[in-house]
Amino acid sequence: MDLARLQNLLTAISGVRVACVGDVMVDRFVYGEVSRTSPEAPIPVLHRAREQAMLGAAGNVARNVAALGGVAALAGVIGDDAAAGEALGMVGAEARIEGYLVAEKDRPTTVKTRYVAAGQQLLRVDAEDSRPIGDDAASKLLSAVKHAAEGAGAILLSDYGKGAVTPAVIEACHATGAKVIVDSKSRTFDRYGAADLIKPNAAELARATDLPTDTDEQVEAALAKALELSACKAVLVTRSAKGMSLATRGEPVRHFTGRAREVFDVSGAGDTALAALGLALAAGASYADAIEFALLASGVVVGKRGTATCSPEELIEAEITAHMAPAEAKIVTPGQMAARVAAWREQGLKVGFTNGCFDILHKGHVAYLAQARAWCDRLIVGLNSDASVRALKGEGRPVNDLESRALVLAGLSGVDLVAPFDEETPVELIKAARPEVLIKGADYTEDQVVGGDLVKSWGGEVKLAPIVEGYSTTAAIARMTEKA
Repeated sequence: MDLARLQNLLTAISGVRVACVGDVMVDRFVYGEVSRTSPEAPIPVLHRAREQAMLGAAGNVARNVAALGGVAALAGVIGDDAAAGEALGMVGAEARIEGYLVAEKDRPTTVKTRYVAAGQQLLRVDAEDSRPIGDDAASKLLSAVKHAAEGAGAILLSDYGKGAVTPAVIEACHATGAKVIVDSKSRTFDRYGAADLIKPNAAELARATDLPTDTDEQVEAALAKALELSACKAVLVTRSAKGMSLATRGEPVRHFTGRAREVFDVSGAGDTALAALGLALAAGASYADAIEFALLASGVVVGKRGTATCSPEELIEAEITAHMAPAEAKIVTPGQMAARVAAWREQGLKVGFTNGCFDILHKGHVAYLAQARAWCDRLIVGLNSDASVRALKGEGRPVNDLESRALVLAGLSGVDLVAPFDEETPVELIKAARPEVLIKGADYTEDQVVGGDLVKSWGGEVKLAPIVEGYSTTAAIARMTEKA
């Protein structure tokens, strides 16, 4: 999707109302560190550091609709417990989510608790009751669905098999006349009637059709069978890194390729895709544009930790970055740096910072930066602007201009971001990045490192990297002058 089409679509979906109907959950993440194995059993011991909770399933679809600029009307069933209070509080905290939640007595709210260390899930514990909901809750849910669907351009049905998506609820969704888009975990798609679109993943499509879904040809056969076994108008299968494939009645299967992404957590990515699809189709977008939009949105959230959402600004940045050379994408403004650092911290990554002029890159610089990167998970290089270098080094410097120096630095695999600055020192960049590790060369002492006191004040450390003797920019310039 090019930038102009993306911006037009983001404008079109702003304020569009969609109903999010189905199973509502609380997703809980417990983060910590593992440094030893339990003496009681061969299992890791997690030292708990923090906990985060957010709406899951249909609730996460609603969160994503709101984050993308739409208005979500959320209808579903929760329990009568503390987790239900959490869910209601989270709905109430979202200005763009209208809540139509039905509490059923003696039923627990579905809670999925994930234990995470070093960016990896160690264990997931599910607390749930998958029984069909009772008659009273079913009656109230039908009323909630009707209220939620008023004025909605689409109904996004999240069926996780926890009891909320009943035949009566499906019938009520169709009765509204709005587009019905289903995210299904069911073994049978025929239960959804003439839904406009059903969106399984590859494993769910394989289970529903008893066919393999590894290759394009296998996916095409499974999609054809899914259409045979149901009355739906179209089936869209999500295939992780392979993108998505769409089968519409009377048309050949179309394959849509996603972009390669650094994946940190796939939790809730399907909900993001459903939200993006539903908003785009409700705003009148074509299937092709809606699917490209969904691929872009889900690609952004898998680069985040936990059950995440993405904003229009993040989608625009992702689209711009996709068309840049890899090195160019690493060169950022202070604001962009701060946003990247926030995302890294969400992933539990240690951020390092160093700075310099890096006028003529040489062996000593490369060794220094490699050592700096070894002390952190992500390395930011603060780069003096041309004016800043001139103020420090005098007339005739820099030899290479800022753009050249930044691109060469960004081309190094160990450098994750290059952030130019105009000031004499990078202290403002350091304040914005709040690195855990501040690195300078061993020709400094700790008390001479600009920003060292700041970094130590928030619990970070200062590291001094060894200098490779015999290599310096000044010496290189002197040699060139002699030869001239």
